[in-house]
Amino acid sequence: MYLLNVSDHFSAAHRLCGYQGACSNLHGHNWKVRVGIECSTLDEIGMALDYSIIKSILKSILDQFDHEYLNDLPLLQGQNPTSENLARIIYIEMEKGLADYDAGIKEVEIYESERSSVIYSNA
Repeated sequence: MYLLNVSDHFSAAHRLCGYQGACSNLHGHNWKVRVGIECSTLDEIGMALDYSIIKSILKSILDQFDHEYLNDLPLLQGQNPTSENLARIIYIEMEKGLADYDAGIKEVEIYESERSSVIYSNA
């Protein structure tokens, strides 16, 4: 099994509803997102999946978040824009984007700061 990792980032604002603390106020992050893609086979030139395909799928997803107020984003369907929810939504969207390839999403890691991240996987 091969695990390919690709990272990208987006900047956005949000506030956490129902949270008792400073994060209930409007604030922003420069989120870093890493996706882990599983492939079990290689093509005729020894590649599991071209990185450019993964990068393109991830970018198209993150472009929907970039420079947005996440609380109003339709993609979140009214869910609180926590890093946990963002990681799960990105996972689901990556799964859809990879449907035509012999590859699957293994995990999404999202950093809301250099020292804090969450990993979502469906394992």
